[in-house]
Amino acid sequence: MDWYMMNCELLATCSALGYLEGEVYHREPDCLESVKDLIRYLRHEDETRDIRQQLGAAQILQNDLLPILVQYPQDKVLFDAVIRLMVNLTQPALLCFGKVPSDATSRHHFLQVLSYLQAYKEAFASEKVFGVLSEKLYDLLQLDWEQRQDEDMLLIERILLLVRNVLHIPPDPTEEQGVDGDASVHDRVLWALHMSGMDDLLKFLASAQVEQQWALHVLEIISLMFRDQSAEELAALGQGQAAAEHGEDIQELETLRQRELAEKRARALQRPSRHSRFGGSYVLQGLKAIGDRDVIFHKGLHNLKSYSHDMGKETRRVPRRRQAAPETETPRRSARNVRLFLRCFCQDFLESCYNRLMLLVKDQLVREKAQQHDETYYLWATAFFMAFNRRRGFRPELVSETVSVRAFHFIEQNLTTYYEMALMDKKEAATWARRMHLALKAYQELLRTVQEMDRSPEQAVRDSSQVIKSNIFYLMEYRELFLTLFRKFDETKQPRSFLRDLVETAHLFLRMLERFCQGRSSLVVQSKRVRKKKKKPRAPAAIAPQPPSTAELEELWAGLVPQLQACLQGEVPLPEDVVPFDAASETPVEEQRTEALLQIQGCLRGARAPQALRLLRSARDIWPEGDVFGTPDTGPPEEMQLLREILFAPLPGHAPPKTEELEEDEEEEEEEEEETVQVSEKEFNFLDYLKRFACAPVVRALVVLLRGYARNSPHTNHCAARLLHRLARDLHMEALLFQLSLFTLFHRLLNDPAAGAYQELVALAKFILGKFFALAATNKKAFVELLFWKSPLAIREMTEGYGSLQDGEGAGRSRVPPWTPQQEQELRELYWKYKEVEGEDIIATILAHLPAPGRTRRQVVKQLVRLGLASSAKDFPRERKGTRIVLWTPEQEEELTRLFEEFQGSEDVLGNIMRHLTARRSRARVVEKLLGLGLVSERKELYKKRRRKGHVPVPGAAGTPALPAQDSSAEDSDGEEEDEDGDEAEEGPMDEHWTPEEGAGQGLAHRLHQEGLAGPLQWLENCLRRTAEDRQVDGVSHPVPLVPLSEENEDAMEDRRFWALLRQLGLRPPSNEQESFWRIPAAITPQQLRRMATSIAHHHHSPPGSPQGPLEPPRCPQDPAPAEQLPARLGSGSDSESGASPCPHCCSEEPVPVPNPARPGTKRQREFDSEDEDDGSLAPSSLPPPSGMELAPAAPRSWEDEDKDEDLQPRGRRKRVRRLEEEEEEEG
Repeated sequence: MDWYMMNCELLATCSALGYLEGEVYHREPDCLESVKDLIRYLRHEDETRDIRQQLGAAQILQNDLLPILVQYPQDKVLFDAVIRLMVNLTQPALLCFGKVPSDATSRHHFLQVLSYLQAYKEAFASEKVFGVLSEKLYDLLQLDWEQRQDEDMLLIERILLLVRNVLHIPPDPTEEQGVDGDASVHDRVLWALHMSGMDDLLKFLASAQVEQQWALHVLEIISLMFRDQSAEELAALGQGQAAAEHGEDIQELETLRQRELAEKRARALQRPSRHSRFGGSYVLQGLKAIGDRDVIFHKGLHNLKSYSHDMGKETRRVPRRRQAAPETETPRRSARNVRLFLRCFCQDFLESCYNRLMLLVKDQLVREKAQQHDETYYLWATAFFMAFNRRRGFRPELVSETVSVRAFHFIEQNLTTYYEMALMDKKEAATWARRMHLALKAYQELLRTVQEMDRSPEQAVRDSSQVIKSNIFYLMEYRELFLTLFRKFDETKQPRSFLRDLVETAHLFLRMLERFCQGRSSLVVQSKRVRKKKKKPRAPAAIAPQPPSTAELEELWAGLVPQLQACLQGEVPLPEDVVPFDAASETPVEEQRTEALLQIQGCLRGARAPQALRLLRSARDIWPEGDVFGTPDTGPPEEMQLLREILFAPLPGHAPPKTEELEEDEEEEEEEEEETVQVSEKEFNFLDYLKRFACAPVVRALVVLLRGYARNSPHTNHCAARLLHRLARDLHMEALLFQLSLFTLFHRLLNDPAAGAYQELVALAKFILGKFFALAATNKKAFVELLFWKSPLAIREMTEGYGSLQDGEGAGRSRVPPWTPQQEQELRELYWKYKEVEGEDIIATILAHLPAPGRTRRQVVKQLVRLGLASSAKDFPRERKGTRIVLWTPEQEEELTRLFEEFQGSEDVLGNIMRHLTARRSRARVVEKLLGLGLVSERKELYKKRRRKGHVPVPGAAGTPALPAQDSSAEDSDGEEEDEDGDEAEEGPMDEHWTPEEGAGQGLAHRLHQEGLAGPLQWLENCLRRTAEDRQVDGVSHPVPLVPLSEENEDAMEDRRFWALLRQLGLRPPSNEQESFWRIPAAITPQQLRRMATSIAHHHHSPPGSPQGPLEPPRCPQDPAPAEQLPARLGSGSDSESGASPCPHCCSEEPVPVPNPARPGTKRQREFDSEDEDDGSLAPSSLPPPSGMELAPAAPRSWEDEDKDEDLQPRGRRKRVRRLEEEEEEEG
């Protein structure tokens, strides 16, 4: 698309702005509206920034907006609108596109927008434009805070943003190819800014007390002003050091001239005596060609030195991901008048603004009031202005705000953060590397400033320097920083300029640290060590202590019987501080149950009868299921018998915390590691610290830097050579530098015609080469060692002889002792000996018989797998915890066989057996016993028989209704079938439509009224009536929860007799752990609700002669089958169900979704073979029958049967209630 062909509406809008006639711009009447329209167009541009490109192509900013800005500054509304539009048009291209696009089309649009921005910057290089902006900004700053309006504050911010955007535009490398000293576009913009007085306004904003909110804007503009400048060059300008600057140029030219003369002399000496076409052919003896013959050279001898096997080969293309990172800064020297103006600006800024502005910016950064990554401007300002102050007659008071330990800490924190983000955010690693470079330069300048303070004539300044150095040298983070940066240097992400500054900073730090140590006899520094606490390896399993014999236990039991009888009769008080369960513990509940058994056994074997009895009773209240601790109605004789069983039971010992099984493909078992940082102090040794730099990454980085020794400054080459000299000479590790890439560099350096300018590097090269050839005379493998980067251990072997390391030395040493052939043979014999032994853990048995050194279970398992005796570690699972102390007696087995034969043909074989068993057992244990007795061959034979959805149960012969079988015992809740298409309609869709008979609950309501529950009965009556009215008005029925809001009603909802009344009325109890309240079913009609309320009200006012007998309610089909007794006091819980909230009067009428007719929980896998099953879920509640279907009333039940109805509460809730009751009893 041709962007010069503008959109017609956009073209009409631009035409309505006005026209330029000579130097005068004539605006149209609709100029203001046209500017606002352009702002709206920019707000709705697409991802290609089409509006922005069309306006740039039409040069609207150069031809219309800037003339309007210059000629109509008095029109405040128009001026404000034009500033808004120009701020939008000049915003950086990176903000428009988010990032530099990777695809060709988007990148073309990006570069197009960038070219228009560069044209805008050239148009802003006008003193008139900046003059208008400066005058407007000056007028706004003259207003007091009380007189400034919000529009004035916005206009100040927009002017600052416009200046920022213009200075941010990068230069065009194709247009600006002039030599140093020429005025570039950026220089002309800076000069216009200076001539307009904008720089003075910036200094005022940076120093004024009332203008501190513009601190970050000002700092950002200043950083862009000095983007291409060098602080050292600006400081040296006009200070009588122009000759020095000139001398550097002369020295550089002299180096180039020497190289050129040397090349001329070499060419003159190599000039052949005859024409090159007749140079002849030569055989290079000792240099093999592709075959076995020597190379034949067909050119003149003067070209022999440049011969290489790579001649004529195509240059290998380096992939983009392996290319060196490009330099982000291009050093350039601006025009002299611009540099003079910037030097004066720096001087004034340091004297009046620097400390205050940096304090404000630091405060905003710490308080997170700034935008993301604004700390980079702070880091740049720290490095630039401190360098300028250091080179311009060092005055420490001018930079006192950033010369402190806090400044070191702030920079080190940011540097570490950038380093970590560069490792994690791989896609933006180059961006993080640039930020890391800024932080490194700030850190370097801090060190140089501290070094300069050491040379100060003032004693106070030198003392401050000593304090700062003692702090930074004491902390470990500052000493380890350079090692970390060296080790993680990546030349594909970080440019050479970063490596240059890193080497110079490390050299400076080492020199300062060395001098600091030389002045002291000893230096104590902080040392941090991260310790990872692993699980201790298991000691060799010794033979377990023999348990007490039966005779010893009989003798012990005889002594315990009198104590237990005294405790059971109440003669000896039981302790109250014995608790077998810890709700806050991370140990699973089932493991705590096993631990409780072990505690009881330990108390019995320790002759602590009262504690054992208290633990037994407390554990029975917490774990009533499974009858492990007895049933709730267990009497003293049964408790004595149960304690005897626990005493004589062979319980497992205390097992270590459960660990994950070894994976098949794991080399080592994952162990939980807990990192702890141990801080200590130690005496510092400089040579020991320097040894940390003796590693391959540091040497490799130095070699990369020295490859460009001709481009490096003399100081950079000196720093790199000094670091290599420290490693080779001070540490006597010359072999660390025996590397082929470094020797190639030395070869190029020694053959360089201008090698005289690099005397330090030449001396280092000769020293290293001499040491190498001396070693090669005794170690012929030294030439092969050139191919590899070496560690200190490899250096020691290379110089002292291979195999000179003692046992236990070296990085390859392992803490695990190796397996000798004798030990492996013994392991094989033990494995085959105990492999067939049943009932024992083979690994534990092997560990018990293995001699020293001690082995862990993991080591033995890994060795067995390595020897091929096992396929994987899964062949040796760890023994699961559990207890089976309640054994089946012969009488119980006969009873189980009889019940199975009796109910074998029924629909629910297992459910009928569970209801008629005398001894309480879990479903898993009953199924396991049936399988063990051979009564069933597989578990599916015990599943309920499936019934069709439309099947209507037929009443029995005795007139009792054949209600759907209920399965809500604690042990029944964990599974019926394993197949997924089991009993979706098994319960029968009839429970939700179950309704009470006429007059249900009359007698029980009257009895409850006489016992003092008149208030809760009145509340229940009101709930029923209000629900009836709402259902009749709305015409929609939803289950409504009964939420007791008063303490009296809440106590009633915890009374079992009140539950019986609710069942008689047909109300539904909580069906699972997610529900906490009883509900009025949705199937009950308003007429039935009114009859229920009238029934309660009638008997509420009935005379005393009314029947008061214990009329038992018919069993509601929603009620689960009774399973076990619970304490009489059972709370309703405080947890409210989502979606159910009380109504403003008595009960909640929020719509509650009606359950799906499919029985919940049938599509999950159910297992019987685990005793540690979750008993917290109840049997699913039954659902309504088809319309028109009625159920016969259930047979009445006795009050004793009401105790069994406590299973209506969820299992987990009953446990919580029991714990609450125990706490209340303890408080009482």
